[in-house]
Amino acid sequence: MNVTPEDKSPEASRLSALLWAIAPVVAALLFTMLILLAVGAPPVRAIATILQGAVESPQKWADVATAWVPLALVGAGMSLTFAAGLWNIGAEGQIILGAIFATWVARNVALPQAPLLALIILAGLLGGALWGLLTGALKVYARVHEIFAGLGMNFIATALVIWLIFNPWKPASGATMSGTEPFPEAAWVPRLGQTRLPPLAVALAVVAVVTAYLLLKGTRFGLALRAIGKNHRAAYLQGIPTRRHTLTAFVLCGAMAGLAGALQATAVYHRLIPRISGGFGYTGMLVVLLAGYRPEWVPAVAIFFAAIGVGSPRLELNMQLDASLGGVFEGAVVLFVLLGAGLRKRLARERG
Repeated sequence: MNVTPEDKSPEASRLSALLWAIAPVVAALLFTMLILLAVGAPPVRAIATILQGAVESPQKWADVATAWVPLALVGAGMSLTFAAGLWNIGAEGQIILGAIFATWVARNVALPQAPLLALIILAGLLGGALWGLLTGALKVYARVHEIFAGLGMNFIATALVIWLIFNPWKPASGATMSGTEPFPEAAWVPRLGQTRLPPLAVALAVVAVVTAYLLLKGTRFGLALRAIGKNHRAAYLQGIPTRRHTLTAFVLCGAMAGLAGALQATAVYHRLIPRISGGFGYTGMLVVLLAGYRPEWVPAVAIFFAAIGVGSPRLELNMQLDASLGGVFEGAVVLFVLLGAGLRKRLARERG
């Protein structure tokens, strides 16, 4: 006799869910160990080195928290677009535009620190939101798939930031890959003690995650987004304004990504650099995928990715291994989680 989900006890259901959550991580760990063995590296020592590199000192903990901020912001924003069934690949460009808008304010507005930082934050939100709106408009009105629209907008944003750094915003000493001149100190987000951790940035990321959670779980807008994601045509026939909600999801996601860009410029680098996005737009997509599109899981998953990113350089220092092996582990975890989710759905259909 087949056992249906209804026949399972609550304890058995919880145990099954826990096993399905742990198994992909274990599989990814084993996969990464096989790769390390293939290149002649001791896998246990390599993984321990990554973990040690992330937690060996208060400064490293602060670095993890600093890297967590953009991942949490992008992940929270993407949870809204993913809820509507939208693959917002354009977060990289939205981060860049937020940084560009914030840089303009930092360079051209003279105010005391508190109002200046408030204006910079608003500028970052606006820059990312406008770039997200353009991507959404291409999707809604020009019928361009959001993946291609987002990638195209990313290329434009990258070209724009390089042009600005090497032309109108170049330092007096000459253009350089180091970026613009440092911002005035009033435009620097304060850090905690001697670390790189900006408490204000962490607080803003927490607010963004909570906002995304409340929007999806406690509002008609969130319900409408989920309905669109389940069946766009059916949602439209039920009277849901699919175009408006699609554009709103892109704007909100873009605003959170733009805020990440503004904070990278003002809290981390204190200037605009060519690689201001740092790949966080793409990594944020992995975060939200691993979180199962649920904003409440984004903070924990973002900590995992941030710790791997901070700890991986230790591989080069201690073991002469490329730091990109940390990225291999991250990608393997996401791959096996997606495979596990697909297998679980297939088994559920066969039992049903």
